[in-house]
Amino acid sequence: MSPWLAFEALPDPRCGNARRHNLLDMLVIALTAAVCGAESCVDFADFGRDREALFREFLELPGGPPSHDTYSRLFRLLDPAAFADCFAAFLDDLGKDGPGVLAIDGKTLRRSFDRAARRSALHVVTAFAAEARVVVGQVAAGTRESEITAARQLLGLLDLDGVLVTGDALHCQGGTARLIREKGGDWLFALKDNRPSQRAEVAAWFADPLNRPDGEHVTFDAGHGRLEQRRHRVSHDIGWLLSERRYPGEAALQGLAMIGEVEARVTRDGLTSTTRRLYLASARLDAAAFARAVRAHWAIENSLHWVLDVGFDEDRARHRRDNAPENLAILRKLTLNLLQRTRPGISIRRKRLRAGWSDDFARSVIGQMR
Repeated sequence: MSPWLAFEALPDPRCGNARRHNLLDMLVIALTAAVCGAESCVDFADFGRDREALFREFLELPGGPPSHDTYSRLFRLLDPAAFADCFAAFLDDLGKDGPGVLAIDGKTLRRSFDRAARRSALHVVTAFAAEARVVVGQVAAGTRESEITAARQLLGLLDLDGVLVTGDALHCQGGTARLIREKGGDWLFALKDNRPSQRAEVAAWFADPLNRPDGEHVTFDAGHGRLEQRRHRVSHDIGWLLSERRYPGEAALQGLAMIGEVEARVTRDGLTSTTRRLYLASARLDAAAFARAVRAHWAIENSLHWVLDVGFDEDRARHRRDNAPENLAILRKLTLNLLQRTRPGISIRRKRLRAGWSDDFARSVIGQMR
């Protein structure tokens, strides 16, 4: 079955003569154009005209290549919730790797604010399968203040059986931990000053030389004149954290089974600095597995947010009106998923360039969608 069948149930918000271009045709052109480096509705229209012969190999195009105004109207009107549902079905049809680390994180589309409409920049929460390097879902948070609620909404839509969900300290919340456990998953959260008493206790435990961690794992990274040693320590003896709550209003984290510390020593230009990061988890990870999970979480920054900003220029995208910012953010993530699965061993940048230069290479990407 073609993965594009996932989009056949997508409601078409257009009416009358505006429907002379097939909805599916427009999505195929826009996604293929984005694969080849297009970033705006004007780019989609230009690409469709310049590659019309290629698209007519598998599209009907009864109204010819759509104009940029047609693309703009479509993405402004399209229901982002329905588009996101199709995104998930599309991904399922492409196939996913098995359970692993699922990182959740929020990102603000900085240029999406609309001063005339008094609307703040869009903030979206993304779930990213770290090992597979694919996005598995996105929910708009509106603002960073509502990221916790949006993350729970997103997690509620996903199958978390056997999955380790990682998040920064913002998501170290009792309600989020409970939701993950109820859906069959485990959680690993950073512990910072939004839980000050617990953070102080865990920091004191690792600082006490009389306490014995259950394991230690050391890793090294070097490059660009920088040497980093990371020492990972874990303890599964956390009964002292599960006794009667000592602080009024302190929210317990369901399933808490482990505390962890990462001590990073960075040497650059002869100067050494040390930082310590603390974590809580419901999974009884050994030190090596803990190190891998912490490292995997950073994939959402390095393999998603950074790529979207540098490769797709997302931070400077100026789509502001109606649903366009959210829908085009979904389209960019669809594009990245396809590129991750096409021609392994070639960088995202090279794939986009070659797809733009060569019809044959573009066909190999399109073939992932048929």
